[in-house]
Amino acid sequence: MRSRTTLSILFLFTITFLSAQFNNPKNFPFTWKTDTINRSIPLSEIQIVLPKGSFPTLDNPIFVSRNEGLEMFFEEELVIAIEINGVAKAYPLNILTMHEISNDMLEGIPILVTYCPLCNSGIVYNRELSTSSGKEILEFEASGMLRNSDMVMLDRKTETLWQQLMGVGIVGDYNEVQLTIIPSLIVSVYEFFVRYPEGEIISKKTGFLDAQKNYGYNSYGKYDEKENPFQNFFNSDKVDKRLPAMERIVDIEHDGSYKVYSFTNVAKKGVINDTFKTKDVVLFYKSGTVSVLDENDISTSKDIGSVTVFNSVLDNQKLIFKKRKNIFFDTKTKSKWDITGQCYEGQLKGEQLQIEPHSNHFAFAWLAFNPDSEIYDE
Repeated sequence: MRSRTTLSILFLFTITFLSAQFNNPKNFPFTWKTDTINRSIPLSEIQIVLPKGSFPTLDNPIFVSRNEGLEMFFEEELVIAIEINGVAKAYPLNILTMHEISNDMLEGIPILVTYCPLCNSGIVYNRELSTSSGKEILEFEASGMLRNSDMVMLDRKTETLWQQLMGVGIVGDYNEVQLTIIPSLIVSVYEFFVRYPEGEIISKKTGFLDAQKNYGYNSYGKYDEKENPFQNFFNSDKVDKRLPAMERIVDIEHDGSYKVYSFTNVAKKGVINDTFKTKDVVLFYKSGTVSVLDENDISTSKDIGSVTVFNSVLDNQKLIFKKRKNIFFDTKTKSKWDITGQCYEGQLKGEQLQIEPHSNHFAFAWLAFNPDSEIYDE
């Protein structure tokens, strides 16, 4: 009896100790099984916001085709678009806001589709890891924790904590393991189905009845018009002043270095041709998509447009692009291109620019994790 009592006391002490190490203002019970000894950051940087299991994860969701999708969603809605081997799927941000994570498969590849509304970070990763014991496929969910206002994910196998914005393990068995980004685009429902008429979009009939009632509704009213992110989750004194905190940006990477481009600059120019290190890229901007973080009724939200990023080298030739009267064209052949990087008219018709791996964020979040990022300046 004494032995059991001692173990119970030790267990309660351990739970209390771990809970105290994390930033846990609401004193939630520590029910995570994470190996907190194996970590690369101080536990105090992580804030426990909700109990584990608070977000219902979309595991292998149901999809519908174009006609049904256009009845469920309005054309200006933002989606994360992923295409592998000619097969395309779309994940609406208004649905991901309620779930934040989807574990899915596309053409035999296990994909992890993530969206953190507080940081406006939409990123897709490969769920398959190569380890010393072979390949393994992980499933993820939202942990209920935040760091720098960004979602902390956990894998269900080891409950390692992963930083959503960077795709890296930060506490647990997979500490410092890096997930591989799968190239994706954030575009409108309309542009997705123009480019991929055979593509599919997640059905609103997900089976999560409480969540279904709120699809199309934004619970972060006017969040993207605030000067700074929510003070509860991010200290405004730590905001990098080089860009407005809530400026939308896209990032690109080369050999561990990063460069970011503000939506404001890309929208102003329409097209940006640039070289980062040895990488030639082009960024397209097009209006016609609405914010999911503006009005409570997303369909009435402001137009923020889409920014997409591509490698500008095609068949070993660097192309230069311009935009005139809302049409993208390359200066060499005058061929016309769309926001997804496909040529639809001219000498290069049918060609596809290679998507440059990138993701969308609010500037405050990206720069909190990557303060050494180069910032594009006109």
